[in-house]
Parts: sequence; C-alpha cells; structure tokens
Amino acid sequence: MPRYWLMKSEPNVYSWDDLVKEGEGTWDGVRNYRARNNLAAMEVGDQVFFYHSNIGLEIVGIAEISVSGITDPTDPEGKWAAVKLKPKAKLPNSVTLKQVKAEPRLAEMELVKLMRLSVSEVRPAEWKTVLSMAGA
Repeated sequence: MPRYWLMKSEPNVYSWDDLVKEGEGTWDGVRNYRARNNLAAMEVGDQVFFYHSNIGLEIVGIAEISVSGITDPTDPEGKWAAVKLKPKAKLPNSVTLKQVKAEPRLAEMELVKLMRLSVSEVRPAEWKTVLSMAGA
C-alpha cells in the first residue's frame, strides 16, 4: 500500500510546471535529518503532494515516486538521500496553507505542526481530506 508525502519547493526555484516540463525530476538538496529520513523511507509508487512554499503557500499537484533509495547527487559525501518523482495530476483547485490550517481534520498534519520541514509524511485520512478540499 503506498504511503503519502508532501514535498515543498519554492516555485521560483522549482515549480510544479518545471516538474511537468521535465517529466521526471530529482528531489535533492535536502539538508534536514528528518526530511532525509522521510526521503529514505519513500518507495516507488508512493504518492506526493507538491507544495509551493514561500510564494503561493499551496498544494498544487500530485506526483508519484518513480525511483527511490538513491544518494543525493548534490552531496559529495554521499550521506543525504534523494528520490525521483513524476507528475501525476494537477489539482483541480489548489489548497492553500490557510485552508489547511482552518480545517480541523488537518490540525495534526505535519505541514501545520512542523512548518519548516520540507519533506513530510501525510496520513491517509489527511490525504483524503486534502483531495476533497481540492475537488479531486
């Protein structure tokens, strides 16, 4: 059974549209231990919410892990994790951080509780709630 995740990227650095244009992107450059552990736990087929951070502050699409368990190519020491992912679908309506925070069923979501974490796990019930909010 696939697990669910949320990955944050600044859209002026790497946006949903950039991932769509590439067809498959490498999620690298993460230098936080908990985020690294989340990347290392990902498996092919896991589902990912793509979140635009800093600009927009919204969940905009769904991607899927296409390659897991790789070493971050930007890490010369080889101790940081990375994955590859492919775009699956743009959400019909983006879900803003403000909407997430206002939804009581999402009060414990890592996006809310651990705001600075760039790669976080999403519980199945939270995934379904966000999809519903997006009209998906």
